[in-house]
Amino acid sequence: MRQLKGKPKKESSRDKKERKQAMQEARQQVTTIVLPTLAVVVALIVVFVYVATRPNTIE
Repeated sequence: MRQLKGKPKKESSRDKKERKQAMQEARQQVTTIVLPTLAVVVALIVVFVYVATRPNTIE
């Protein structure tokens, strides 16, 4: 069947499977890359605030 210009192509089952697989990979990347990076950034901020606000005891 001829595809008309400007009309979106109907998603085939193969396209749907590929899209679902891509979404699954994106979710996996969030848990393996984004969350540990975010944890490191938060830890650095906490350490910086701790070091900046601790009292200076000079003897």
